[in-house]
Amino acid sequence: MGKFAWQTWNSAPFSIERKRGKTPGTVIMCLRGCLTVRDVYSALSPMELNKVIDSPAEPGEEPPRKYILALTGCPSMDSSGLGMVATQYVRCRRNGIKMIAVGASPRVREVLKLTKMDSVIPMVATMEEAENA
Repeated sequence: MGKFAWQTWNSAPFSIERKRGKTPGTVIMCLRGCLTVRDVYSALSPMELNKVIDSPAEPGEEPPRKYILALTGCPSMDSSGLGMVATQYVRCRRNGIKMIAVGASPRVREVLKLTKMDSVIPMVATMEEAENA
């Protein structure tokens, strides 16, 4: 009798961390794990995710002028993840905030390229480039 097997995606659990950048007014969102509906919403509820993404500047902190989406720890993205990125891009643009993506994996870059998001959101390879952009 033959063997039946299937591959399951083994990746780190999804997490998101908001950090301050080196320059005032810079917000860095560090994403780790797959940016997919299964991974994101099994880690956070939609309300919790929005709370992290939309949290206002802390007292004494300048309002954001630059939003860096750190994708170094994000190996893949589905249409739901793309929708989250697109929604955040629109929020940033509406508020006059520049959004930059940094460290996208080949799979994530391909999704952004296929949907032409790479022509809207500047993409750089390193955090230093993103901070200086």
